[in-house]
Amino acid sequence: MAARVAKRELTAAALVEAALARIEEVNPAVNAVVRRMDDEARRAAELADRAAADGQPLGALHGVPVTVKINIDQRGHPTDNGTALYQDLVAAADNPVVANLRAAGAIVVGRTNAPVYSMRWFTDNTLHGATYNPWHREYTVGGSSGGAAASVSSGMVPIAHGNDIGGSVRYPAFCNGLVGLRPSYGRVPSFNATAKGAGSVASQLMAVQGPIARTVRDVELAFAAMAVPHIDDPRTGSMPAPLHPAPRRAAVLARSAWPDCHPTAVRAVEQAAQALAAAGWDVVEAVPPGLDELHRMWAAITIPDLMGALDPVLPAAGDPNIVTAVAYWRQALGEFTAADGLAAVARRHGLLRQWQRFLAEWPVIVMPTSLQPPFARLADVESPAMAAQVMRAQAPLLAISVLGLPALSVPTGLAGVDAVHGRIDLPTGVQLVAAPGREDLCFAAGFVIEAAMPRLCPIDPR
Repeated sequence: MAARVAKRELTAAALVEAALARIEEVNPAVNAVVRRMDDEARRAAELADRAAADGQPLGALHGVPVTVKINIDQRGHPTDNGTALYQDLVAAADNPVVANLRAAGAIVVGRTNAPVYSMRWFTDNTLHGATYNPWHREYTVGGSSGGAAASVSSGMVPIAHGNDIGGSVRYPAFCNGLVGLRPSYGRVPSFNATAKGAGSVASQLMAVQGPIARTVRDVELAFAAMAVPHIDDPRTGSMPAPLHPAPRRAAVLARSAWPDCHPTAVRAVEQAAQALAAAGWDVVEAVPPGLDELHRMWAAITIPDLMGALDPVLPAAGDPNIVTAVAYWRQALGEFTAADGLAAVARRHGLLRQWQRFLAEWPVIVMPTSLQPPFARLADVESPAMAAQVMRAQAPLLAISVLGLPALSVPTGLAGVDAVHGRIDLPTGVQLVAAPGREDLCFAAGFVIEAAMPRLCPIDPR
């Protein structure tokens, strides 16, 4: 799209109109875009076309329609984060990640849904309603960037902004048959001027901004546009060192690391490994250190800090599901003190050192995104036992969040899943993990796997 706009073979106005028409056509079935910006997008497209006609320098995403998640500041729009408490909290300036997308020429056409406080792997809230998976309405679209993923998988836009503290980019990509990147800690800037308070340690340590798209190439392009340092985010103060070549070697883990891994997740890892091996990669089964410990560390960091801060405000959010979900999480994960959280943060440094040594030998790790296929919608509020199953299934997501490593969720096709009314096909895939700052290695492996697998999206909602 951007190349054709730059060559003046297409106009930004035509791209925006196509995106708005698709939103009009399919959004009622999935409820991904909860705030439309038709007039604003059209004005931006007009300026984009004028810039192209005048021969001005154009960004890498010039004229490309995108969506932005409702928990990120966007000038002139509320950062409501899925609750009526903040529906009038209008941002006066763009979050740096939004500013970076605009600077690259992207045109925001709408804002996408998320659960309250973006704290679940399921996307619904009482302010905007539920977002449905275009593949099957009765299964989770993922979360918390569920609206972002649905806006891409159903063909509304080619790129969506999301964020990830425990899998909120990677899991929606997995559930929708898309590619989603959790960048390394500090690669993409973020700052909400509307935010109240100092912000949690867990968020400062683990929350990142990343793109969701239908192809590895589009994710790589969007990441480059997003990853421009900004003065308001101290984590992005320095650029990464020049990248050195790395051997094409990959460690593969599924059932060897998690004996309870579902057969569809095991098969996805095997398919990805076979694709890499066929392309000449050296692939072995090897398990990095401390996987179960990292799962517990995520809980030790978030429960006394982030969830502790949410406890007093959750009842006022007016959303029973978030109250129930967080209560069940705490039952499943156990209770942790502030001292436990500090000890986990201190221990994290040593584990990251061990992983970096592992990644020096095996530069890419191929692992499940989730240990289970997409869950039924609202499974996390069904019962404490089911919530515990959900938490266990997300162990691969949480481990990578704690370490701050880059991880790319890549689809490997469809998998048959037993459902109440018979067998259905849902997307499946893997996540590719590399050392800090080595998103390029995730992309390199992702291109190989993507080329060997069927393209799943865009689809019409089913």
